[in-house]
Amino acid sequence: MRREKIGLAACRMRATFALTSGRVRSSNSVVFPPPTLCRVLLERDESTLLSAISSGEALMRICSLLPSATEILYALGVGGSVAGVTHECDFPPEAAKKPALIRPRVNPQAVPAELDRQVSDLVARGESIYVVDAELLGSLSPDLIVTQDLCDVCAISADDLAAGLSRFPAESRPQVVSFSPHSLADVWKGIREIGEAAGRESEGQALAEWLALEVSTVQQAVAELSLRPKVLCLEWFDPPYVAGHWVPEMVRLAGGVDVLGREGAPSFRIDWQDAVSAKPEIVVLMSCGYNLERNINVWRSTKLPPGWDDIPAVRNDRVYAVDANANFSRPGPRLSEGVALLASLLHPTRVGSALTPQSSVQRVGSESDSLRAKPAS
Repeated sequence: MRREKIGLAACRMRATFALTSGRVRSSNSVVFPPPTLCRVLLERDESTLLSAISSGEALMRICSLLPSATEILYALGVGGSVAGVTHECDFPPEAAKKPALIRPRVNPQAVPAELDRQVSDLVARGESIYVVDAELLGSLSPDLIVTQDLCDVCAISADDLAAGLSRFPAESRPQVVSFSPHSLADVWKGIREIGEAAGRESEGQALAEWLALEVSTVQQAVAELSLRPKVLCLEWFDPPYVAGHWVPEMVRLAGGVDVLGREGAPSFRIDWQDAVSAKPEIVVLMSCGYNLERNINVWRSTKLPPGWDDIPAVRNDRVYAVDANANFSRPGPRLSEGVALLASLLHPTRVGSALTPQSSVQRVGSESDSLRAKPAS
């Protein structure tokens, strides 16, 4: 039996135990075991790849054109078959060593307002935000390409990919799988589809089942709580946007109410006054494409509106910055950890903080507190 199947079976047994036993720490607090499946699969060695090479088995060549797909492919045990990725693919760390097929036409390091201006200008002119290295794509000769058709700002568009594929002879064009989820169920469905396309159908099914089980564990822990904090999830700060698609669903499953976001719908721009008027009890800073450190740094330079310090979240010191790339922005395996993280922030006396590593979340003080970041507790 391959190493990944052993790890998979063990993790599924631990999940079943968590559901049946509740892992009760006290009468009011449930501690969840850390979600280990992705760690087992993503951090294992290259034994599967070496075994295939020694047996003479032909390896599929796969190109991933979005970071979440790269994470999924590695979790399915086909990281050794990934031949090309994007400039943003950084998890697991070895993915960043693969050839980058995509480069942006904007400056990713620009401040939010300037980056928004650059993107808006390109979109207004009908131009692409990304450039596909068609020559490199052709030289890699992939059998499978995983892309998306959800957001042209987040990754290359279908038209961009079509231009790159036009260089391939019709008889040798690779299979293309488009991964465009709007909900957690869509993400799990996409994992199964990618697994099937990559020749890892059973692994894809098992991974999707495990992730759904992790989320269900969290949901059950908070299901009977009558208190549902009002949550504001900011996906961009200048101008302000609220998170959409699967994020409002994650808030609901974690025992909260997203005051502005819409489940299954794209993120959208708001006025700062909308945020103030919503009176959120918890604010989560999750700028799309940013890790924890950059979220904190950008928030420190954000000009906040009059009345911001009076909202309940600020008054009660419940403004949190998170690693958006890891747990919220990318529709991949780590979204299940994001649900658990939210639950630990929304209901700290009910859900233990074992799933809240300091590298994933920090509490951020108000403007009058010099925006001093400190660990969540």
